[in-house]
Amino acid sequence: MEKICRYFITLFIGFAVLYSTAGHTQQGQSQNSQQPPQGFLYGVGIGINQEIYQGYKRRTIPLPLIGYRGEKLTVYGPFVSYQLLQQGKVSVSAKLAPRFAGFDESDSTVFAGMAKRKSSLDGGVNVQFRQQAWLVEAETLIDLLGNSDGQESKLSLAYNLRLGPLLIEPKVGVSYADSNLVDYYYGVRLNEATANRMSYRGSSALNYNTGLSLSNPLLGGMARLGIEHHWYDSSISNSPLTERDKAVSAFLSWSRFF
Repeated sequence: MEKICRYFITLFIGFAVLYSTAGHTQQGQSQNSQQPPQGFLYGVGIGINQEIYQGYKRRTIPLPLIGYRGEKLTVYGPFVSYQLLQQGKVSVSAKLAPRFAGFDESDSTVFAGMAKRKSSLDGGVNVQFRQQAWLVEAETLIDLLGNSDGQESKLSLAYNLRLGPLLIEPKVGVSYADSNLVDYYYGVRLNEATANRMSYRGSSALNYNTGLSLSNPLLGGMARLGIEHHWYDSSISNSPLTERDKAVSAFLSWSRFF
């Protein structure tokens, strides 16, 4: 934990230095000073998540993207948000987002004899505060389908830097997953326990992440690459289903307005 804290402090100082030396021209080009385009869009995307489960190396998620961006409503594939309030630099939105998680017996031998853990749909509230090129974002989402009956809250800090047409966004964040969410995806029920897989009750978890995203115009649309590194709480890494406490995820997409 001490190493992770030092890592985030170093990143924060680095971003502060970057911010102070970026110059007024780059600050004026921040997203907050420009209205994003509106209308219907289409595209493709793919997400690749390194899993921490034993014997389950990665999860690949192809996403055909059909969406819409309006003054308040934004639909980007299965992700939906609707702005409820805009007051100065603060905006509040309702949000829907799929949770690509879970497993079934065919994913790894460690899951043999266990009930399927399903992906789900989360919904909740997202709050953003923009100060020039900085973005502070907080959100709380709950499981709307009743699979885990869990809840997750996130807090992140990001900085937008433009180099010509290229938008670079480094980000650090922390998330809190309640015990229902952790136990559903990482717990082992009493009737699922074996000689090699003890029963396990998951407790709440405090997880950390840092990432970098790059966005650039391409073929008349916008291409985006995002990479994140995740550190997981011991309540997750101590599960008999997991084999590591860190993982990397990546997302690549291209979209274009009609």
